[in-house]
Amino acid sequence: QVQLVESGGGLVQPGGSLRLSCAASGSIFSFYVMGWYRQAPGKQRELVAVISSGGISDYADSVKGRFAISRDNAKKMVYLQMNGLKPEDTGVYYCKATRVGSTTSYWGQGTQVTVSS
Repeated sequence: QVQLVESGGGLVQPGGSLRLSCAASGSIFSFYVMGWYRQAPGKQRELVAVISSGGISDYADSVKGRFAISRDNAKKMVYLQMNGLKPEDTGVYYCKATRVGSTTSYWGQGTQVTVSS
């Protein structure tokens, strides 16, 4: 089992930057694909970025070129560097761990990101 705790959210002006962190504990971190998702008010949760245990990443089209996902397997951490933030990036950001070769997944509690002037 994996426990996930996100941090780093907050209020930022348009064009600003934030770095989200997700700390994992409980199982072998490198066995999991890690992802960041977000949910805006009144909308469904959507994938933002995902990274394999080997560091291969993919992004939603809406964040390509602005966001960067990374992981440190030794520290059991995954990060989301968000630059050029827009009001439409506002939402609760969740960290998700999915075990490789399985449908088993775990979610963090989320961290709020608000982009507003």
